[in-house]
Amino acid sequence: MHPLSQTATIRTGTSAPPAVLGRPTLASIFLGRPVESFEAGETVFWQGEAAREVFELAEGCLRLCRILPDGRRVVTGFIYAGAVVGVAVGSRHDCSAEAVTPVRLRRIDRRAFHAEVDRSDELRPQLLAMIQAEVSAAQAHIIMLGCKTAEERVATFLVTVAQRTGADLKSPVQIQLPMTRRDIADFLGLTLETVSRIMSKFKRDGLIAPVVQRTIRLRRMQFLQELTGEFDEDDGFTGCPRMASAH
Repeated sequence: MHPLSQTATIRTGTSAPPAVLGRPTLASIFLGRPVESFEAGETVFWQGEAAREVFELAEGCLRLCRILPDGRRVVTGFIYAGAVVGVAVGSRHDCSAEAVTPVRLRRIDRRAFHAEVDRSDELRPQLLAMIQAEVSAAQAHIIMLGCKTAEERVATFLVTVAQRTGADLKSPVQIQLPMTRRDIADFLGLTLETVSRIMSKFKRDGLIAPVVQRTIRLRRMQFLQELTGEFDEDDGFTGCPRMASAH
């Protein structure tokens, strides 16, 4: 969740580190746990609900959102497959987690999760790295909301999604956007109309092109990276490495 969300995932989900030569990973804690399925639109946990469990997202995309006292909705992050959600929360969830797409996940009691981490010299640094990545993502999101123009925010969103695919950002990249434009607007602190206008402009300018529903091709990656306001000719895009939020 962002800014300073309560989960160790990352704006767009900090994935648990992959196994290396059979070494344990945070994801391995969930092995043997039953897989649960949620349809798009269903809620995994609610804002204000007691936070007793940690979740591993095995498949799909979650939307983390928070309802303000006046009824406005803020999307604090998107969680993708491989993310571990609910690690650093307080006693209650400060946002709700809703399925953007059909979702499959596993869960474990929060105390049991931390007990497993505490017993392992290999898991403790992985958890620390995950939380540090979440802090970095939160800082990047604060900068985006506080300093960037609307075009810079949309460009940052698109480039960050491309970055999490692991693709070479020097070439055109095809990305999936399972969330709605309303979701994107609520995440970027913009109106739906502004996001739609900027996406249409990017299309007219040849920066992006629709492929199929929910899939677009980023055609001019360097120009999009320059639009983020965080492009360095030597290092490339220097913004948030992930886009999921941690709740």
